[in-house]
Amino acid sequence: MKPYEPSPTRYERMKYARCGNSGLLLPRLSLGLWHNFGDVDDFNVATDMILCAFDNGITHFDLANNYGPSPGSAEVNFGRIFREHLSAHRDEIIVSSKAGHLMWPGPYGDGSSRKNLMASLDQSLKRTGLEYFDIFYSHRYDGFTPVEETAQALIDMVRAGKALYVGISKYPPVKAKQMYDLLRAAGVPCLISQYRYSMFERTPEQENIALAAQEGSGFIAFSPLAQGLLTNKYLNGIPEHSRATRGVFLKAEQITPEKLAIIRQLNDMAAQRGQSLAQMALAWVLRDERVTSVIIGASSVRQLNDNLQTIERLDFTAEELERIDQILKG
Repeated sequence: MKPYEPSPTRYERMKYARCGNSGLLLPRLSLGLWHNFGDVDDFNVATDMILCAFDNGITHFDLANNYGPSPGSAEVNFGRIFREHLSAHRDEIIVSSKAGHLMWPGPYGDGSSRKNLMASLDQSLKRTGLEYFDIFYSHRYDGFTPVEETAQALIDMVRAGKALYVGISKYPPVKAKQMYDLLRAAGVPCLISQYRYSMFERTPEQENIALAAQEGSGFIAFSPLAQGLLTNKYLNGIPEHSRATRGVFLKAEQITPEKLAIIRQLNDMAAQRGQSLAQMALAWVLRDERVTSVIIGASSVRQLNDNLQTIERLDFTAEELERIDQILKG
């Protein structure tokens, strides 16, 4: 097998932004491995997507311990792809992972306790074969673990050299503020905050984005295409083998005639801008300079390449933004 050689122009194909108050630059588009990289998926396609991403300047790969299916298999597959193709480029790559959702049976395989986070970190390092993660997140506030306990676990990961930076995901504003204060006081500031954010999920605009910026944390959005709703996939109904037919994260009953009418209007507007709906939806998330990066998913190199073209047109006029708001209001 011919050794992989990345494109020499890869960094010219991407835009980068400083993550919060840190010195770390992240690509405006990051690749997420939530779907399509597990042991039920085609390993060769997964390999091609990761190498295509790196060839186009995507340096940040977003994992979690429970990504698959089966849980953990996305980390295993990423580790294999990394060893076989990218290990010579470790210092050019940001790898993030997370822990906090159910991963193994019993009282210690779920939640935000020190026991769960420390065990999860070691397991994730073993699955990927990495010596450290660039970013390790508390994947959620579990509702009962004291924030002080979770914060100390994150601090100790950095001090042990198992993570370079730490972040939080899906924390409610009050708990996020506590975490920001605790981490900063320990000299391990929260690098980044991750939330679900899209045209169809604008809750972070209420507090989370502003709070992260105020506290010096970067902000990264996941599910920017609303599990595929903000693409051309559902314009003419629900296609066979789509996520909606599986009913796990996107259910068929969510695709109402009213929602379809909105999607079609947005699709028309995207065409007027010379973009696909997915490209416009991604650019819309990045319109706010406080948003450092957006996590894209893909099921094929073709789909990934379509999303990568977002970088060519990130600007909006005030009239376009107003029109989008009107469409989203129905």
